[in-house]
Amino acid sequence: MLISRSGYYAWRKCKKSLRQREVERLIPIVKAAHQASRGTYGARRIAEEIKASGSPCGRYKAGSLMKMAGVAAKQKKKFKATTDSKHNLPVAPNLLDRQFEVVEADKVYVSDITYIWTHEGWLYLAVVIDLFSRRVVGWSLSNRMTTKLIMDALHMAIRRRMPAPGLLFHSDRGSQYCSKNFQKMLNTLGMVSSMSRKGNCWDNAVAESFFGSLKTERVFFTNYMTREEARRDIIDYIEMFYNCNRRHSYLGYISPKEFEKLWFLEKAA
Repeated sequence: MLISRSGYYAWRKCKKSLRQREVERLIPIVKAAHQASRGTYGARRIAEEIKASGSPCGRYKAGSLMKMAGVAAKQKKKFKATTDSKHNLPVAPNLLDRQFEVVEADKVYVSDITYIWTHEGWLYLAVVIDLFSRRVVGWSLSNRMTTKLIMDALHMAIRRRMPAPGLLFHSDRGSQYCSKNFQKMLNTLGMVSSMSRKGNCWDNAVAESFFGSLKTERVFFTNYMTREEARRDIIDYIEMFYNCNRRHSYLGYISPKEFEKLWFLEKAA
């Protein structure tokens, strides 16, 4: 069957229009995801946002849409972790031994400390992360890097989660974690202490990864005038973005909160 020239061009125009309409529909989704992540989402996570809206999308398509939308992911920067391991306090063995895959909630926690610069001076952050869901279950902020900093973070985790005795608590071998008061707290709670090998950041890679995300996605691109300003922003990142909305690659690009919700529903079924 012959097709007229006018019919052929009408078909081409229609086809282009359909493609253009899809682009016009997806661009706002791309921009919204870029804005919600404060410019930190790359093509993979943008693709997951598009798929969540009901449209099939791969990484390369998402990358093209990002270019059309005029957005790009922020580049990662290196940062130095803080560990005071020059002490003579007793050190626990590395019981975790890089076994980062855990099949049940509240069985293994990892913890670490980092610092954030403000114009008022340093602000220190301690976190406690559940290895199962990668969720930050406890945190503490202070202008001093003391044992109380990590004890407060663990107290928050206990109040929120109420884990059963026998939980494995892994950290580096910093003086705060090796201190008599903190080890006494672990013993009282029935927790088992595990510590990384000396100078080996990979033994606590999940906590290090969280700090990398925090600093890349929020801290490095913010000029904090006061500790209180930094405190509010970091709490917002942990509680409102990371735990509840950030698409985590290890979890199949869903948030820690959603991952736990699905697990509890499956467990109850």
